[in-house]
Amino acid sequence: MRNILLIFIIYATFISLGLPDSLLGVTWPKMVGEMHVAYSAVGIISMTVAICTVISSLQTTRINRKIGTGKLVLGSVLLTAIGLIGFAFSQNFFLLIVAALPLGFGAGAIDTSVNDYVAANLKAHHMNWLHAFWGVGATIGPIIMGVVLNNDFSWRNGYFIIGSIQLALVFILFFSLPLWKQNKQKETEKTDVSTTSISLKSVWKHTGVLLSLLSFVFYVGLEGTIFCGGAVI
Repeated sequence: MRNILLIFIIYATFISLGLPDSLLGVTWPKMVGEMHVAYSAVGIISMTVAICTVISSLQTTRINRKIGTGKLVLGSVLLTAIGLIGFAFSQNFFLLIVAALPLGFGAGAIDTSVNDYVAANLKAHHMNWLHAFWGVGATIGPIIMGVVLNNDFSWRNGYFIIGSIQLALVFILFFSLPLWKQNKQKETEKTDVSTTSISLKSVWKHTGVLLSLLSFVFYVGLEGTIFCGGAVI
C-alpha cells in the first residue's frame, strides 16, 4: 500500500512538472503588451529556464547524495511554485527573468531525480507512465490558462492558480518523506556502483550513445519550438 501511494505521488509530481511547460506560449501574447518588450523577448525567458534546468540537472546527483530524493523533490517543487507565483506578481520584464530562475532550477532537479529514482526502484513500465503523466500536465496547464483568459481574467490569475497547485503538492510531498526513505539504501547502493564503474569516457564507447544524443537534440528543439510557437505567432 505504501509503495502504491508513493507511485501516485511520483506521478502527481510529473504532472506538476508538465503544468508550466506550455504556459509561456499561451500567455505571451497577453504578457508582451504589459511588459512593453518585443515579441522575440520570449526567447530570453525560455532560454533562462532552459539554462537553469541544465545546471540543476548536472548538480542533482551530488545534491541527492547529501539530502536524499524525497527532500530534493520537495525543495524543487517549492522552487517551481515560487517561480510560477513570481510570474504572477511580476510587474516588468526583468522580474519575469528573475522568476524564471527558480522555475528552471526546480524543473531540472525534479526531472533528473525522479527519473533516477524510478529507474532504480520501480519496474520499467512505470517510466513510461511517468512521462505520460508529464504529457497530462503539459496539456492541463494551457487548458487552465485558456479557461482563465476566456473568462476575461488576467494571465496572472492563471500563473497563480498553477503555482498554488504546486504549493499543494509541496505539502503532500512533505508528509510523504518517510515513503521515499524506504528505498533510500537500495537507491544509494545503485548510485555508488554506477558512479564508480562507469566513467564519462566509457559511456561514449557504447553503441548508439551518439545517435541517442543527436535524436534528443532534435526532440528538444521540436519541443522548444512548440513551447514558444504560440507566443511568436
